[in-house]
Amino acid sequence: MGYVFDFKEARAYDAWLRRPGNSGLLALESRLMFDLLKPMRGETVLSIGCGTGTSLAPMLDWGLQVTGLDPSPYMLDLVSEKFGDRIDLYRGGAEDLPFDDNSFTYACLVTTLEFVDDPDKALAEACRVAKDRVFIGFLNRYALKGVQRRVEGIFTPSIFNRAKFFSVWEIKASLRAIMGDAPIHWRTVCQLPGIPGRLGMRIEQWNLTQRCPFGAYAGMVVSLVPRFRTRPLAMPYQAKERPGAFVS
Repeated sequence: MGYVFDFKEARAYDAWLRRPGNSGLLALESRLMFDLLKPMRGETVLSIGCGTGTSLAPMLDWGLQVTGLDPSPYMLDLVSEKFGDRIDLYRGGAEDLPFDDNSFTYACLVTTLEFVDDPDKALAEACRVAKDRVFIGFLNRYALKGVQRRVEGIFTPSIFNRAKFFSVWEIKASLRAIMGDAPIHWRTVCQLPGIPGRLGMRIEQWNLTQRCPFGAYAGMVVSLVPRFRTRPLAMPYQAKERPGAFVS
């Protein structure tokens, strides 16, 4: 199941996300998700590892029918406090989802793979329960911010001490192993933390900037296509004797 946030960690994580300085970054991440996922209003989406619900509000605003799943009851309590019965909530792990195949139009894992035991299994489960597209948002191993977080974790206790970091190439290779040659698209944001204000936001939204594989936050979407396995069938056949045929 991976790491499960306790009460203090869940509250501290939610407080960190609500800091004024993080609002612009969260907006970039949400916009990246919608740009790649391209969801249709009224469709269903499963947020795997929904956490405190930061990524759920934009989904509701978009008009999606949202289901959230998380292994931490304290995270789910925070989501329930924020959204009430607007979201269906389940407790469970990303590697063993309690849903049938093709139960949702979309599935999303937003900074979820960082805290699971088996990321490949979590990706496979997301592809199983979704029928259209799967979005993965993750912390970039090769971003300067990612390196900074790992170094700081050596000296100061942090939630990032427990997190795994991934590269664009690693997640893409995992999806290829699961889904074969399915269409995959990716972008990154949070490239330029030192440029504040509107100028920084405009630069972050440029397509060329987002094609750089070293942004602190990466988003990837895989379009799920049917896969069929064929095998030859043995057909019984009995030869008929022909009149006048020579039999030795």
